[in-house]
Amino acid sequence: MEPKVSIIMGSTSDLGVMEAAAKILDEFEVPFEINALSAHRTPDAVEVFTKGAKARGIRVIIAAAGMAAHLPGVIASMTTLPVIGVPINASLNGLDSLLAIVQMPPGIPVATVAVNGAQNAGILAVQMMALGDPELAAKLDLFKENLKIKIEKANKDLSEIKFRFKTN
Repeated sequence: MEPKVSIIMGSTSDLGVMEAAAKILDEFEVPFEINALSAHRTPDAVEVFTKGAKARGIRVIIAAAGMAAHLPGVIASMTTLPVIGVPINASLNGLDSLLAIVQMPPGIPVATVAVNGAQNAGILAVQMMALGDPELAAKLDLFKENLKIKIEKANKDLSEIKFRFKTN
């Protein structure tokens, strides 16, 4: 089994957040890899990884970073693969990371999800790959339908909660 998505984080301290992306990819049966590479501490390894990713069959890169948050942008600068940035709440409630990842120069896009939004990064990676994979697209349709069913059930459960002045 060869990975199709690569989850990269600047530090293993980000794993608690990035597990959510891994769980989504597992749920959709998308092969993936997870590595810790730092734009600042291992820049040569980041370059080797990034420049070789497409040849290894990687189709989407999910890159997480906190604080200075350069990793997603550095990766995006060296590949034409889609890069999804996950800002990590390492300081300043993650706002510094969010802004560092979102504010990329023209020509170097990084799709960016919410602070600690690894689950959505996994879903976005699946959506990108589903464009050319009807089986994966069908799984995605079912996933979205189940989200709707979950909310409909939650709303029904709310209707059964009683308060004196509740009108519905």
